[in-house]
Parts: sequence; C-alpha cells; structure tokens
Amino acid sequence: MGEKKADARTGAKGSRARDGDRRVGRRALLIGGAAATLGSVVLARDELARLWWRLPSVEKPRKEGEVDFTGAQWVAASSANWRRADRPDDYGIDRVVIHVTQGSFASAVKVFQDPGHGAAAHYVVRQDGHIAQMIRELDVAFHAGNRAYNERSVGIEHEGFVDRPEDLTDAMYEASARLTARICGRYDIPVDREHIIGHVEVPGTDHTDPGPYWDWDRYIPLVRRALTAQSRAAGTPGVTRSPAAPRSPAVPEASAS
Repeated sequence: MGEKKADARTGAKGSRARDGDRRVGRRALLIGGAAATLGSVVLARDELARLWWRLPSVEKPRKEGEVDFTGAQWVAASSANWRRADRPDDYGIDRVVIHVTQGSFASAVKVFQDPGHGAAAHYVVRQDGHIAQMIRELDVAFHAGNRAYNERSVGIEHEGFVDRPEDLTDAMYEASARLTARICGRYDIPVDREHIIGHVEVPGTDHTDPGPYWDWDRYIPLVRRALTAQSRAAGTPGVTRSPAAPRSPAVPEASAS
C-alpha cells in the first residue's frame, strides 16, 4: 500500500481520487452516448468490447469464496474497492505489483473491507507465509493508484513496514514467490523486473513501497525457482519465457468482521 496511499492504521481516501476506477461503471453504461458526443469511434469500440465480457451470459463462471491460488484463504474486500471485470479477456494481465502494507496483516484486511477506504489488493501475505485472497484475479483491484496499471496487474500486499527489514521474513518471501510464480505461469508473464515491479515504480505514483529493504536480487530468483517447480509438478516444460536481466493460518475473527 505504501506510506501515503494506505497506512493500514489510519486509512487513506486520497487513493480514490488518484485512481478514478470507481466511476468507470457509470461511464461504461453511457458509453454509446459518450462516444457519440465525443465522436470517438475507437473509444466506443474498445469500451463496448470490454462491456461484452462483463455480460452475465459470456463472463467466466464464478463461485462465492473461490480462490485463484490453492491454499489461500478467501476474505472478501469491499466491492467499493475493486471493479468487476473478466480478465484477461477484457483487460490483459502482464504485471505483478509488489506492495508493503505499512501495518499489520489484520489491519490491512480490515481496511480493504472498508468501503470508504477506496483501495484494496488482490492478495495479502502475512509474515508467517499465510496468504489471504481478497479480490479475484478476474477483477480490477484499486491498488496501484493508476487506472491502466490496475487493469493490467495483480497486486500483492506484504505485512510490515518499509523501514523495518526484519518484517520481511523468509516465510513471507517464499510464500509470495510461489504466489507470483503461479500468477506469471497463468498469464505467461516473464519473470523479470520489467513485469514484476514495486508500487514505487508505477507511473505517477507517490508511494515508496516495497521500500529499500525489499530484496529484489533474492525475490526474482525465488519466483523463477518456484515457477520451474510448479511447471515440473504440472508436467509442463520449463518457465514461461526467458527472463530479462534484473534491474537492480487464518485471519483473526475481529479483523474479518
């Protein structure tokens, strides 16, 4: 989440204004009239194509409480903090964005369930390696502070503070790497620093997470090894694409209410 967007202890409504995602539904419903008014045939075609995948008759099947990562615990974020979609058919996914919560796991879950917060990530990883999924990968989470990056990415929060390297535990790195590897394998995302980025690297962001102590030189090789292991277990060869060189237990009841 980062220091300015969503300190889990205080919340942050400013992210809503920077994102603008919450207004997309109303614009989509009026896309025919808006396109005629603006005279933009290209915009109308693009938006109508995305609307097609949101129709109940064509969207992918959904089951309440279903998770995309085996072993994750489903804890639903407020519907005000994400937008229904049908990715990757309406929006291609080619990025994973790494965040640090600036707070505890429980407080991050709590604010993502708050409709007034205006932001949430797909996943939250606890220091002991436990993973909660709060938004389906099908849907657009308001996590990056940039609408285009929200549409194209999966966001992963990590419990801790950016100025405390001791918060970044071995268990958390390893669990997160397995999660990111599964996401990269599912969408054929290269395992490199162009496609696995920190929140601070999102264009237009004013956030610092995951911070100077996040060890990219450790994390990217962990993701590659996890992807190779997952591929072997599934009986599929190798990793998805050649990587580029790097650029330098359950939620407590009180927090899930």
